Parts: sequence; structure tokens; C-alpha cells
Amino acid sequence: MQTYFKRNLSLVGNISSFSSRFFKEIFKSGFEWKEFVRQCFVVGYQSLALVTITGFIMGLVLTIQSRPAMARFGAESMIPGMVSLSLIREIAPVITALICAGRVSSGIGAELGSMKVTEQIDAMEVSAINPYRYLVVTRTLATTLMIPILVLYADMIGIMGGFIGINMHSESNIEHYFSNIFESLEYTDILPAIIKTFFFGFFIGIIGCYEGFNASGGTKSVGKAANSAVVLASLIIFIIDLIAVQVTDLFFEL
Repeated sequence: MQTYFKRNLSLVGNISSFSSRFFKEIFKSGFEWKEFVRQCFVVGYQSLALVTITGFIMGLVLTIQSRPAMARFGAESMIPGMVSLSLIREIAPVITALICAGRVSSGIGAELGSMKVTEQIDAMEVSAINPYRYLVVTRTLATTLMIPILVLYADMIGIMGGFIGINMHSESNIEHYFSNIFESLEYTDILPAIIKTFFFGFFIGIIGCYEGFNASGGTKSVGKAANSAVVLASLIIFIIDLIAVQVTDLFFEL
């Protein structure tokens, strides 16, 4: 038990040290803009199809599943507001972040892990190229910026899925549907959800880079780095979400 505690405490310290270097490197001259734009394309555009399908299904299923319970109390008119609040405040940010943790963080871990075991990162250092700035800063900044955009996109697609779900059992025009949504939403529902997605994106990127940079022991470690990146990033997403909920509730009480 004591060894397990020390190992995890050491992991937290190593990730903190690895992350602190990001904030030092990002303000130095020589930022790799081309690599950053490429990573934004990889993280953002190439994730659109998966986020679209997931977001649509989330909105559709949530609407269909909640309709019988709401109809029992004669509150079917409240379904659009309930669905939009559930998606925007909790479901869409967490599920989208978990999907990106599985796709993006594992990809980064495997890519950098393979570069590490084949000594490509060491070759970059010999060639006077800063591998941390080129590989880690660009990828982490790309995930930090792209995950919030993907979450907003998932919110929109999920709300449209909810509209289709409502029209599967009754008729509702889109003006009335969105009118009910806007009456239920406030800035305090949207802003905290957006802010926490930046933290989701940062840790998805930094965890993938950390696992890849610390891969060792041959090609077998590449798969281990990818797997560890997914597990650790997913765990941190849940921890951040828990902290964000507590902070938001405390703020509203004050």
C-alpha cells in the first residue's frame, strides 16, 4: 500500500513538473506555428465525424428516454429545456472529452512513444531542435483550444438530435423548440461548462505527451503509453469535472 501511494505521488509530481515546462516554453520565441495548425486540424477536424455521431445520439436518446417520465407529469413542454441543460452543463462536455481522450490522447501517446523508442526525439535534440516545444507545446495548445470548440459543436448537434427525438412522437416547430431552450438557459449554465473544457483539453494533450515522452523498453512500451494516456486522461477529466461542479455550486451559494 505504501509503495502504491509513493508511486502515484511520484507520478503526480512528474506530471506537474512536465506541465510546468509547458508554460515556460510557450512564451519563448520560435513558436512552431505550422505544426500547431496541423495539430489543430488533426485534433479538431478529424474528430468532427465521431463527435457529430456521438452528439446526435446523446440528444436523441436523452429526449426519447425522458419523454415518458415527463409525460407522466404533464411536463412534455419542459423537455427541450431539460435536454439542453443536461447536454450543455454536463453530458456533452464530459462525453466529448472522454471521446477525445480515447482518440487524441492515445494517438499522441503512441506517436511520441514510437518517436522516443526509435530515438527520433534524441535526434531532434542533437539537431538543435527543441523537441518539447515542437512536439509537446503544439499538441497541448491544439487540444486546449480545439476541445472547447468540439464541445460547443456537440452541444449544437445534441440539441438538434433532441429536436428530432421530440418530433418522433409529437409535432413541434423549430421556433417553439428553440424558444423553450433559450428560456431555460442562462449564462451561468454555459460559462462554467465552457471554462472546464479548456482544462479538459489541456490535460488530454499534456498526459498524452507525458506518456509518449516517457516511453521506454522497446516497441512494447508504445502500446502501454497509449493505454496509460487514455486511462489517466479519463480519470483526470472526471476529477476536474467533480471539482468544477463543487466550485460552481459554491459560487452560486455565495
